[in-house]
Formats: sequence, C-alpha cells, structure tokens
Amino acid sequence: MDYDGVVILNRRQFFGAMPAAMPMAAAAQSTNRTKYYVLERFFLENGSQPGRLAEFFSKSLIPAMKKVHNGPVIVMEALAAPHMPQVVLITGVETLEQTRLVSEAVAAGKEVKAAFDRWESGEPAYLSEESMLLEATDYSPEIQVTARPEGAPRIFELRTYHSPTARQWKLLHERFAGPEIKIFHRLGIHPLFYSSTVFGPNQPNLTYLIPFESLAAREKAWTAFGADPEWIKVRAESIAKGGQISAVSDISLYRAAAYSPIR
Repeated sequence: MDYDGVVILNRRQFFGAMPAAMPMAAAAQSTNRTKYYVLERFFLENGSQPGRLAEFFSKSLIPAMKKVHNGPVIVMEALAAPHMPQVVLITGVETLEQTRLVSEAVAAGKEVKAAFDRWESGEPAYLSEESMLLEATDYSPEIQVTARPEGAPRIFELRTYHSPTARQWKLLHERFAGPEIKIFHRLGIHPLFYSSTVFGPNQPNLTYLIPFESLAAREKAWTAFGADPEWIKVRAESIAKGGQISAVSDISLYRAAAYSPIR
C-alpha cells in the first residue's frame, strides 16, 4: 500500500525481493520523536510454528534490527486474544521512510536472509500475517527503554476503541488527552503509547498499549479505575456531551517474549 509516497511492505515481501543494502547510519539516524508504530500480527497454529518463529526472531531478526534501528521494538506472545497462538511485533519509527530503510537494511544481511529461507522452508512459517500502521497522537509519550531485572516478563494489554463517527472519535481523543490520562497515572496505569490507525481495521479508533507487572497488578489497577469517583464523573459528562463515543472495545493480553528488546 502507498502512503505519502512511501510503500509499506510486509517482511515476506522484503526478504523475497532482497533489495540492495541501504546505508546503516541512515536507517538508525534519530532526529525526532516516534511518530508511527508498525504493528504486525503473526497468526500461528499449534505445533512447530511457534518455536520456529521464536528461533528466527530471537536469533536472526531482532539482533539484525538492533544493529540498524535504535527505536522501540516490542515482541509479544498472546495470553488472551481472538486467535492463539499469536505473536505481535511492534516497531516504532520517526518517519515512514525510516520504516523502509530499516526493513531493507535488515533484509540485505546474508545471515538474516539465510535464516529467513530456513524459516520459510518446508511447512508454512505461519497461517497468516496482518500489518497495521498506527500514528502516535500528539499526547502520546515517548517510550523509555530502560534495563529491567531478570525475572517474569511484563504483561502487555493492547486496547483499541472504535468510535461510530469522526466527531465522536475526536471527542474520545480529547477525553484521553484531558482528564482520562491524569486518572490513569494517579492509579498506576501508564500506557507506552496512544495512537490512531492509519491502515488497519475498525477505523476511526484509538489504540494504546499498557504494560503491567503481572495479571494481578492489571486487575487491581482496572478495578480501582472503574470505581474511581473522578472517572465516573468524567465518563458521565462524556456520554452527556457525545453519547457512547467508544462503541466497540477490542482488548487482548500478551506477555513480552523472552527475547523482546522491550520487556
């Protein structure tokens, strides 16, 4: 697909085409805040596919990405999602051009190409792959990559709220940018990013990703949020102003993969 003159291709197309190597410095150059997130879902079937994907990602793809890209990269394995097993790869970039540069630089590596060919040989590597392009909102924070102690990986909750109309979608973002984020932070809910889908299903929407230390911590936080007097007041005011500005909620739970750069 084409967006502002930049072609967005999935990894299968990049590896299959084997383009010429791009300058590594160009792919890794950092000048601005993260503007886009490329979210790729790999739908798997039980058997050899989960292990083969983990081997390719952990030993080849992610190490190669680290060499040419210093932005956020998250790999997550589904705990509760419409399709399981499932692996999600989220890559944050500053420009759409950077998406192309990073993908081409990774695909040009001979070792990665050989590993990709092994992954693709024989049985199918996965059932299907779904790619989405998310644009970070003006109020989205910058993901801080910090070292974490060894131990259980964090739980990540991916939430997408679909609004019936563009007017209600705007009101939804205004509510988040105003009182809702403040309530989140007061109750220990700290999403890594907030975004709107540029290419993908259920538009218009608001998509955000929240890390929790455990499922118990998640349950505690959302229970407190649902009972919070300020949130109850804000929600009532929001409905009075714009109706049900969030008509459908899509919620999935993941665990950070052991090899994910952000865990």
